[in-house]
Amino acid sequence: MEFSIESLETPALTKAHLAELLFEQIGLNKRESKDMIDAFFDLISDRLVEGTDVKISGFGNFQIRTKAPRPGRNPRTGESIPIEARRVVTFHASHKLKEQIQVTAAGPTA
Repeated sequence: MEFSIESLETPALTKAHLAELLFEQIGLNKRESKDMIDAFFDLISDRLVEGTDVKISGFGNFQIRTKAPRPGRNPRTGESIPIEARRVVTFHASHKLKEQIQVTAAGPTA
């Protein structure tokens, strides 16, 4: 099944736009569409908060990485400040997604 996002007014793909696509192209009602999108992102968020990697086949991997504390500097004042340890989310695109992006960037071949 292929989804068209040509009708989007802004370049950002929002949760509201995704719900609208489910409504238009699959036939779910608007409430079900919104609930499905919310549940999808809640599931991803919950897994990441737990420290579990999220792998979406053909798209990529979301991983939690723990960054160690380090010295930093206020760029405005030059004052040294400590940067605390923190957890960050990283995303690594799958090979399929990378290939699709490259084919799209190269444009049509004659």
